Amino acid sequence: MDPWKLAVKAVPNASRDEVSGWLGGELKVRVAAPPEGGKANRRIVGMLAEFLGLPESGVRLVSGGSGARKVFEIRGSSVAELRAKLGGG
Repeated sequence: MDPWKLAVKAVPNASRDEVSGWLGGELKVRVAAPPEGGKANRRIVGMLAEFLGLPESGVRLVSGGSGARKVFEIRGSSVAELRAKLGGG
């Protein structure tokens, strides 16, 4: 399966970890982890991998490391599978 890009709107320091759903063309992901030292980014990778049923090596941050808007490369799952799990998008 070819890798694909996933745009994410990250919300660090949230009250809980959750994949909130689509916000326009971005997937909104809330994490309790702070943005310092890459903690929030690592948690988002873990959450996306778990949500998609992939190993963490199947999810890689490719841009937006220090901002709220990020792009992840996904390997081993399709866009259609993600949309089915989230109910559209």
